[in-house]
Amino acid sequence: MAEAEAVTVGRGARNAIVAAIMLGMLLASLDQTIVATALPTIVSDLGGGNHLSWVVTAYLLAETIMTALVGKFGDLYGRKRMFLASVVLFMIGSFFAGWADSMTWLIASRAVQGLGAGGLLVTATAVIADVVPLSERGKYQGALASVFGVSTVVGPLLGGLFVDHLSWRWAFSINLPLGVLVLIVAVVSMPTVQAALRPKVDYLGILLIGLAASGLTLVTSWGGTEYPWDSPTIIWMAVGSVVALVLFVVVERRAAEPMLPMRLFRNPVFTVSSVLSFIVGFAMLGGVTYLPTYLQYVKGESATGSGLRMLPLVCGLLVAAMITGQVISKTGRYKWFPVVGSLLISGGLVLLSLMEAGTGYWAISGYMLVLGLGVGLVMPVPTVVVQSTSDYSDLGVATSGVSFLRTLGSSFGVAIFGTIYANQLPKHLVSATPPGLDPRVVVNVNGVHALPPAVRAPIVQAYVDTLQTMFLYAAPVGLLAFVVALFLKEVPLRDTARVVVCGNSGVGESFAPPASSESQVELEKLIAVVVGKQQPDPRPEILAASGVPLNYAQAWMLVRIFKHSVDDGDATLQEIADHTKVPAGIFHPVARQLAEIGYVSEAEGYYRFTPAGTEAFAQLIGAARIWLLTRLADWHEQDDTEFADAVDHMAEKLIASSRDLATGKHAARV
Repeated sequence: MAEAEAVTVGRGARNAIVAAIMLGMLLASLDQTIVATALPTIVSDLGGGNHLSWVVTAYLLAETIMTALVGKFGDLYGRKRMFLASVVLFMIGSFFAGWADSMTWLIASRAVQGLGAGGLLVTATAVIADVVPLSERGKYQGALASVFGVSTVVGPLLGGLFVDHLSWRWAFSINLPLGVLVLIVAVVSMPTVQAALRPKVDYLGILLIGLAASGLTLVTSWGGTEYPWDSPTIIWMAVGSVVALVLFVVVERRAAEPMLPMRLFRNPVFTVSSVLSFIVGFAMLGGVTYLPTYLQYVKGESATGSGLRMLPLVCGLLVAAMITGQVISKTGRYKWFPVVGSLLISGGLVLLSLMEAGTGYWAISGYMLVLGLGVGLVMPVPTVVVQSTSDYSDLGVATSGVSFLRTLGSSFGVAIFGTIYANQLPKHLVSATPPGLDPRVVVNVNGVHALPPAVRAPIVQAYVDTLQTMFLYAAPVGLLAFVVALFLKEVPLRDTARVVVCGNSGVGESFAPPASSESQVELEKLIAVVVGKQQPDPRPEILAASGVPLNYAQAWMLVRIFKHSVDDGDATLQEIADHTKVPAGIFHPVARQLAEIGYVSEAEGYYRFTPAGTEAFAQLIGAARIWLLTRLADWHEQDDTEFADAVDHMAEKLIASSRDLATGKHAARV
């Protein structure tokens, strides 16, 4: 296990850290979608419409690769350092994107932004675990999930507002002052936590999957546009990507700590869930990225207006995901959601391919709603199914694998949509553009709508024909998802997974923070939600069940003395004070009470367990362990040593999870 004991911080500092983390995560998640409504204007200013998809794809690919690395780097070098480095990277990318004067410059800057965003998303969730007690973590995890739901709605709208009232460059430049604020709060308030063990990083596996993903994305982006499909460049790039993919499989089978163990694919449930997760990302971002092009070039909407017109898609997605999460939680049944959802995805894309220049907004809204409902029905299923079918030893890598493939699907979706668009548009514009008209006018959204109606109509129709072809060609991906979903086995869901999908309601899952590859971290996330939903607080029940005649504050102190005496057999109150950020003097009365009871002995400020104290500690942890195992009864892994150690670790955290206990504020409740 790579996790270190968390450092307790004061409530004010904790709130500041959480606010900074949420702001950083909001910036990273917003930049997945904020450019969607700005892309037509960006193309008008910078040109390079055939590279339009790479403004999104470069960000997603870089983010995907970084998420596989940064968690291990956080364990090696400290999460605070990696969080700060990620913020700086994100700000550097934002700065250069805001000043970009060519599409190439913008794409390169977006890749740097993506590296920072991937680091932010992974380290942020780890830092939450460092500073928030287990008993309170569930509500913070819910708040983090809501950030991604908010960004799904706000991103396109905010991008449109910047374009219409300031400049598209503000979509990137706004990150700079907000990033400085995040940096200041993080430097001042965030604790430095070093991992207990140094993990092994699968550098070769990450390099190979990065090369394979980038190469295949370039093949789909350049084939038929930059180069003919049968050109040596495309052929050799495709061959090289496939070779990298094969080598990745070979390396992952031999790596000490593989980023995506191949054994997971022996489980058909994981395989089907991974494909579904990939397709959800593919359909969602592919649609979000190119619908503003239709709304602005064809319907003449402003950037803000196109963001508002896309609300049916986003609202359909969020409502369907919420209902799906609630139904899965209550019934434990999930198979028919991806079956129906995949048909709706395919149907929605077909309907979008029917949009003409004269199609009414009610019809367009209905088409978008169908696509959004389809994505929302599939969205919550892969993660909850994987969490219910993976052994504890594979929980982290299986959950993070599904998350990884979802982001990879998003990048491929945007790239393939973009390839079709870039391949079709020039063909249609050639015949639609009258002789003598500056070619730059027909790719400028404002220039198109400034043309006389007779000249504008065929150009607008060229965009219609291009987008119709693009959406129609993408529709079979929904049918593929339908076929795959039919093979999804319906297995009993674990209670923990059902509680989580109900708590998150599926909202934001498509852009949710990447999961950790550490099984204990993922198990703690599940338990945090379960504990957070217990009303009243379960700890008085645990304390009573232990039979130990202590109040809250005394039990807390007993566990803390144990945790600080593991290495050399004794502990000082100053050590506990340094760790919890509470003055040592506050602990004296409670420590003296434990000494009077006979659970600890004290000599010159050093506290050591007595036999009676050792027995009391064992009873306390045993009661917490029984309470946790009752909630984990359907894991069937009580004999697994790693699972048992993880439960014991969480039992200690549960008893000693709030510094308020040390001050005796809750003692009256016992």
